[in-house]
Amino acid sequence: MNKSEISEIKKNLNGDRLSIDRICGCYVDYEKRKKVQFTKAFGQLPEEETWKYQEIFRQTLSGVAGRNLVTIDFPTEQEMTGGAQEFLLTLRNSALKEEALVEQLVDQVIAHYIEPENYYIVLAHGLYDVPGVTKDKILNDDASDSVYDFILCSICPVKLSKAGLSYNAQEKMITERTRDWVVEPPVKGFLFPAFTDRADDIHSTLYFTKKPFDMQPELIDALFGSEAPLSAPEQKETFQSIVAETMGEDADLSVVKNIHEMLSEMVLGSADDPEPLTIGRKQMRQILEDAGVAPENMERFDEAFENAVENEDESFTVTNVSDVKKLSIETPNVVIRVKPDRADLVMPRIVDGRECLIIVVDDRVEVNGINVRTIFRK
Repeated sequence: MNKSEISEIKKNLNGDRLSIDRICGCYVDYEKRKKVQFTKAFGQLPEEETWKYQEIFRQTLSGVAGRNLVTIDFPTEQEMTGGAQEFLLTLRNSALKEEALVEQLVDQVIAHYIEPENYYIVLAHGLYDVPGVTKDKILNDDASDSVYDFILCSICPVKLSKAGLSYNAQEKMITERTRDWVVEPPVKGFLFPAFTDRADDIHSTLYFTKKPFDMQPELIDALFGSEAPLSAPEQKETFQSIVAETMGEDADLSVVKNIHEMLSEMVLGSADDPEPLTIGRKQMRQILEDAGVAPENMERFDEAFENAVENEDESFTVTNVSDVKKLSIETPNVVIRVKPDRADLVMPRIVDGRECLIIVVDDRVEVNGINVRTIFRK
């Protein structure tokens, strides 16, 4: 799913075209015991509660596509009889009215979700009356091409509110505040099936993780029968290791600057593309060659790539592997951050026999927020 498809579902969660008709909840304590479990028609909930649940659902679809929200395809074997896809389809088609199926999903989450504290599993079923699109690609609310039938799962931490003082209106005095268990915003979740090309895609699911570094591969395997994709930090570490191993001891500042500039330009050029910009093995090789990595060093690229990734078709989301908003240069004692389009202001030089970085100063200089007009005293 791309960012526009995610946004369409998210913004319609409290609209007239999208309706949540059923909701299931299970409160689990730190010992993995089910403390509270229920299934209700969503319309039976008090209005104040429905708004709070809708906020949980929206937060489960929040974040950056390719970083917090990752599309996971079902492996071929999981699309066969008895596979994870068939189970989720059966659960979706039941509209969460088959308690045994709901129980099975909840048990899968409890068995494989790693969380030392209490948490709340929320499962919802909904229908979205997908509006048509005109020739000018404008949504036509008066026309509908299809109905998107989905389930949305959210996993929320439940934590004890902080101790403190509060005003007691009855006693008209400040007293100790009553502490209770509060459901916090979701940290994990998924949307099935995926909403691709503005229609349901039963071959994929959208997985949500609030913390990009915490993908929880065991949970992904249990729910979807799929290997977890590389997390954003893992993508960055893997990309950097391939570049470092390819260049070896001949790593050059100008080459690394060129790589950063090329990635920044690619992101800028794809700003209007709803799909996250990714590069695979072939594109990465071309970038390194164009950046100036020596041909003899490029002979190490294929081996470096194969050593770093298990899947030769692995791709990297560009915004995950490079901070295109700044170029960071670090030594043990100094950190320099430069705007990506002004990397030319930092140059390597030999001064008095020592390796140095020269920073060109064309304008003002601030030190601890103080404007220093004269750097060198005459």
